[in-house]
Amino acid sequence: MRQSHLTAIDADAWPGVAWVPTGRIIGIRARLAEASFARACADAGLDLDINGSPDLIVEEEELFSRIAISGWLGLAEGYLAGEWRAEKLADVLEALLRSDYHPRVPLGHRKMSPRRFQGGELPADLVRLSSGDGMSAFGGVFASGVPTTVRTAVPSFVSGHKGPQTHFVDLTTFSDPVAAERDDLRDAQDRSVEMLLDAARVSAGTHLLEYPGTGGSIAIGATHRRATVDTLTADPDYARAVEERLTLAGVAESVQTSVIARPIPGPREWRGNYDAIVSVERLEVLSARERVVLIRSLDRLLTIGGLAAIQTVVATDSMTQAAQASLGVLSAYIWPGLNYPGAQDIHRLADRESGLRIIGQTHVGNHAKISLGMQRSIFDGQTREAAAAGFDPVFRRLWDYQFALREALFRLGMLDVVQFTLTHRDRRGRR
Repeated sequence: MRQSHLTAIDADAWPGVAWVPTGRIIGIRARLAEASFARACADAGLDLDINGSPDLIVEEEELFSRIAISGWLGLAEGYLAGEWRAEKLADVLEALLRSDYHPRVPLGHRKMSPRRFQGGELPADLVRLSSGDGMSAFGGVFASGVPTTVRTAVPSFVSGHKGPQTHFVDLTTFSDPVAAERDDLRDAQDRSVEMLLDAARVSAGTHLLEYPGTGGSIAIGATHRRATVDTLTADPDYARAVEERLTLAGVAESVQTSVIARPIPGPREWRGNYDAIVSVERLEVLSARERVVLIRSLDRLLTIGGLAAIQTVVATDSMTQAAQASLGVLSAYIWPGLNYPGAQDIHRLADRESGLRIIGQTHVGNHAKISLGMQRSIFDGQTREAAAAGFDPVFRRLWDYQFALREALFRLGMLDVVQFTLTHRDRRGRR
């Protein structure tokens, strides 16, 4: 029998949220989890006193049963169920992660939850309600950030390579944005697009592949440079939304949007030769096998002398086990293959699995954390519109939580956003 505060939740859509584990053993573990959570909050400097100015408020004791069984995932599911709340959610999550809160989970326990976006594409309405330009799920680069570029030697991971053990990469970092406001997000997202197109040297006559599609902004930006564009997606609804945006922008004739069987197609499913390829924040949500397919596809589809620009979120050396555990809610409910690689992992992937080499690397994570806060604010300000678009209260809390969690991880320097530029190692032909 479900607890009264959970009866309004759709148990078919949200089984992990609608039901709370019960039993004598779980009750004992829940009491231990409650004591551990209180200690963690004290260590993190979080106030729980409801008679004062609490940083978070626990509404239902079932939260601790969830934490006892599922750890960080249980904490997140308790938030989705409305069992706790915080006015400054990102601050609370940051404080817990900074104090290394890492609740123990029973050995062998596996929590199965519905995974919603198998292809990686987010619903067009969801992106529209949480972005500056109405079409881009990724963050931006603000005008006040100043870039600094240094030519840097990095290790080579080419198997059997007998030449130099390093190669040079143009490493660019941006200073923190100054006085950025929510109204600046659209311009910042446009700037991120322009940086990717610049990195791939997209200009008049360029044949560009956007792989997979990212909502329309890359394609529109490229056509404004008089390029022709192919964009791929495995989601027919997504394709229709992008085609509508392209039509409204007056560039539909320069863009071919193709629906493919799988998000990451193999050599038999898509062929072509492209002067430039752009891929935005998809690598991190792919399995290890799919990443290999992706990098080999870039190698196969990119013409000799062409350039590929990949933007991805990476884990830094500061990433902790507690932070890794906190990401369970994202892989359980949003991106099933989510596993943030390190920047060096991307170099290793390119060197060992393709004939490509990274020649440019631009870090903009300090701008991403500002973007996430703005995206969350935009979404929170459109609750009625989100409800009208079919996103129920649990989903709206999920979207609020994922923005806050990722913002907290960026604040702590555990995540970064990197734009990689790649080209073929051997300019005479593929290996």
